[in-house]
Amino acid sequence: MTQLSLSDIVSCMSGYDPDAMTVPQAQKIIHDFVQPISSIERVAIRSALDRTLAADITSTIDVPANDNSAMDGYALRGDDLASNQTLTLRIVGSVHAGRQFDGAVAAGECVRIMTGAAMPADCDTVIPQEFTEHQSDAAVTIPAGRVRRGDNRRLRGEDLRNGQIALRAGKILRPADIGMLASLGVTEVPVQRRLRVAFFSTGDELRSVGEPLDPGCVYDSNRYTLYGMLTRLGCDIIDMGVVRDDPVAMEAAFRSACEHADAVITSGGVSVGAADYTKQTMTKLGDMLFWKIGMRPGRPMAFGRIASHDRGAYLFGLPGNPVAVMVSFYFFVRDALLRMMGADAGPLPRLQAMTLSAIRKKPGRTEYQRGILAPDSDGVWKVKLTGAQGSGILRSMSDANCIIVLDDAQGDVAAGDLVQVVLFDGLI
Repeated sequence: MTQLSLSDIVSCMSGYDPDAMTVPQAQKIIHDFVQPISSIERVAIRSALDRTLAADITSTIDVPANDNSAMDGYALRGDDLASNQTLTLRIVGSVHAGRQFDGAVAAGECVRIMTGAAMPADCDTVIPQEFTEHQSDAAVTIPAGRVRRGDNRRLRGEDLRNGQIALRAGKILRPADIGMLASLGVTEVPVQRRLRVAFFSTGDELRSVGEPLDPGCVYDSNRYTLYGMLTRLGCDIIDMGVVRDDPVAMEAAFRSACEHADAVITSGGVSVGAADYTKQTMTKLGDMLFWKIGMRPGRPMAFGRIASHDRGAYLFGLPGNPVAVMVSFYFFVRDALLRMMGADAGPLPRLQAMTLSAIRKKPGRTEYQRGILAPDSDGVWKVKLTGAQGSGILRSMSDANCIIVLDDAQGDVAAGDLVQVVLFDGLI
């Protein structure tokens, strides 16, 4: 498949203005430009958790393999219930899980049965033990109206049928999927190889943890939040540290990154007034766009593809402020990386909650406010702001358990209004 250029993609977009991009426009361009990687490997199912399935998995058996009991109790013939009267049935045998009762069950008879045991051929109903009366080794009494024909019977193949697709390609495998694979007797599955992502921060003022903090310098937190977010996505990570504002060092870092990774993420160096080396190097090595996106926090962003020695990688140039890095990652980079993984993943789900805080908001840009979501005494979900919302206040992300999303058209929000929130749980 021929890779379209960014100019080809944006030429088809009406109203494209790199200095006035909307969030949906930027998301669409990224989605249309990014392509999945095609490398596949086979792994044992215990190593497949959180990996992206690369091919459909079809069941080769019925699950369950037999009609079986959903309860501990007594298997009986539904015909015996037709009179709707109290019954006393003779017990002609018993069957445990993993066993099968091969005898006949006549009218007025039943079989003691355990959960998961195969149903006797003549029986179609199970009454739970606690619904019976006057139990003995020889007989059991069933009060009228306690059970109906077909109750508490699991049907053969009701979970999966032989020949049915159990899991589709593109699914990110979760614990229930691993269990389902085991229930089919599958030992290995084809998955997309792990995505390799390189990242580094730019700026002479940045120091790594453990280095002395010189006057005017700050510790680099962005690489650590990026490390956490990429780890949650299951990426293979290449941390390239801090790259100083030097054209030679900058080009060497970009070349090394795209020669060893599928995607490159940088923080800093793409805003107005930043040193030109970052943008110059990006442009020199690839097909790049530089945007001013109508959003807060985070406005400047670079996106494209760079190459060196016939190796290429997608590049995401994020702002330098810590909160802007995290917001830009979650609402732009995350979906792109999942697409590269071949994952069938939709946009982040949004929930509605009542805001306890009035929020000032100008229409015309998307805002992402940090919030704390909790139910009140009546079980109504309510959200409040964490406090100051500056893009450099990383503590606001640490205190928050959700993001309040205020879309372009949204104006001021009054306390008591409903707002949309994206939960952090399961995300970060």
